[in-house]
Amino acid sequence: MEIYTQMLDIFTPGNVIYIGEEHHPFTIERTRWKQDLLLLKFEEINDRTTVSGLTNQFVFIQADALPGLPDGDYYYHELIGLKVYEESGAYLGVLTQVLETGANDVYLVQAEDGEEVLIPAIKEMILEIDPASKKMVVSRMEWYGEGE
Repeated sequence: MEIYTQMLDIFTPGNVIYIGEEHHPFTIERTRWKQDLLLLKFEEINDRTTVSGLTNQFVFIQADALPGLPDGDYYYHELIGLKVYEESGAYLGVLTQVLETGANDVYLVQAEDGEEVLIPAIKEMILEIDPASKKMVVSRMEWYGEGE
């Protein structure tokens, strides 16, 4: 499989991963690298013909199987769906997407009227994230026109 994560611990023998849109469970028996690809042997499959049917499928894991993150870091799935408020209490909308821009992530917030608000995910803008209460508080954005 091609690897797009830095969390290689999820591929430890004994762990269960889910393959395809139907999320079929498979237990990892062993792994080995072949150049840039990680080869997996599953306890449930003993022949190459059967395993070839898993080609080009996405791999999933249970959210509770993810490694813990340092305080203040969040997985995208923990952020999507948060209700976003300005520090004044004004409701902006729901965080619907995290855009990776390179310099910093940008949060896409969908307002009730359908308008989209882009918020840079930087410490000066993000004042509070509380996944338990499904809430994010952001700093009021100040825009300056010409001559100010």
